[in-house]
Amino acid sequence: MSAETFIHPTAHVSDQASIGVGTKIWINVQVRENVEIGEGCILSKDVYVDHAVKIGNRCKVQNSVSIYNGVEIGDDVFVGPNACFTNDKVPRAFSADWVVVPTRVENGASIGANATIVCGVTIGEFAMVAAGSVVTKDVSPYTLVMGNPARPIARVNKEGHRVPGEVE
Repeated sequence: MSAETFIHPTAHVSDQASIGVGTKIWINVQVRENVEIGEGCILSKDVYVDHAVKIGNRCKVQNSVSIYNGVEIGDDVFVGPNACFTNDKVPRAFSADWVVVPTRVENGASIGANATIVCGVTIGEFAMVAAGSVVTKDVSPYTLVMGNPARPIARVNKEGHRVPGEVE
């Protein structure tokens, strides 16, 4: 694989965004101003990255993911298709004074397809969020969560395999 950065001609990438070497940005992706994306990332078809979002190195963001202002993603993070991050605890269309609530995804974490990450949480390093889950609370490192609301199910190792041990 080439170390060149690739931006598909249909992608809309702000001139004010910082894109790392070797990152690939595919069809219909929008990357807004003041975004920082690290080296060797893949942003697949139809991804939306709101202003001031930070994405680390070697991340894979699958089709149709929405990442809103206030989200910071560490290195080596996987985000499955159609996952969505929120950034407003009390969303109202008429509210002019809402505040962005930050969310952090630590290094090596994985978020399954169609998961919703409610703002204000931290997903710990190498944690896993099962497909379709709704994360409303912090996820401890090396923990698999699933359901709505997401609850700890098992401990996992760096590769994502279940291991013996108590879940928090």
